[in-house]
Amino acid sequence: MKREIMAYKEYKVLAITEGALGTLFLGASGMPLQKVEATLNKEAANGWQLVFQVIENRRFWLFWSRETVIVTLGR
Repeated sequence: MKREIMAYKEYKVLAITEGALGTLFLGASGMPLQKVEATLNKEAANGWQLVFQVIENRRFWLFWSRETVIVTLGR
């Protein structure tokens, strides 16, 4: 069985972060799925494909942290 590896000529990394107000007032908020979907659709229209994604917990001001989706695109 031959395994094919897809190579991309160009990569792009995007960070999509959850909302600040929900984090401040509620301690956490959900990932902005509509924003993630809109961003991926916009980039796909320009020929980009999703290669890899990871969710990172980033510090927000002094006491809070919020999640960020790090998206790697390739074409």
